[in-house]
Amino acid sequence: MEQGLSSLNSFEIFLAICAGIGGVLLLIRLVLMFVGADTDVDGDIDASGGGDLDGHLDSDASFKILSLQGISAFFLMFGLVGLAMYRQSGNGMGLSLIAACAAGLASVWVIGKIFSGAKRLQSSGTVKLASAVGATGTVYLTIPATGTGRVIVEFNRKQMELDAVSADAQEIPTGIVVKVKSIAGNVLTVERA
Repeated sequence: MEQGLSSLNSFEIFLAICAGIGGVLLLIRLVLMFVGADTDVDGDIDASGGGDLDGHLDSDASFKILSLQGISAFFLMFGLVGLAMYRQSGNGMGLSLIAACAAGLASVWVIGKIFSGAKRLQSSGTVKLASAVGATGTVYLTIPATGTGRVIVEFNRKQMELDAVSADAQEIPTGIVVKVKSIAGNVLTVERA
């Protein structure tokens, strides 16, 4: 091991340290994710030092260039590709630095694309009941003349089971197709379709 380190010149040591820093940061991030201590700070950081850091735990952390993932990916790829180009391929320092920077930036770009793709998979899950007006459904639990029953209604490509009352104050038995007339709070007013 000593002979391996002593055979490196200062440029190779610099590249190896960069790769080591990136690898350690990546390993720390991985361990934190596996033990559940992974936190993303959701806030804005500006160059003047002010900003909003509220420590909000959220899986929706959008990719930022100065994230732990971006920094570790850049340093890891910068060091590994630079070392490979310089030591294995026999290229000069200039070409090795250019290749190392390109590899580091490419890895940051790929990480950014992965995070933005993952962010697009997220949905708020909020259903706007107002869009249910005019939709049809089926009575699931009998709607009494003066009480509340349950209906299964499909709207906005979602099927939901909701409380419902009869619009004309007549009982609507299970299995009857109904149409949503209006909504009051979370209760649908329905009539036979």
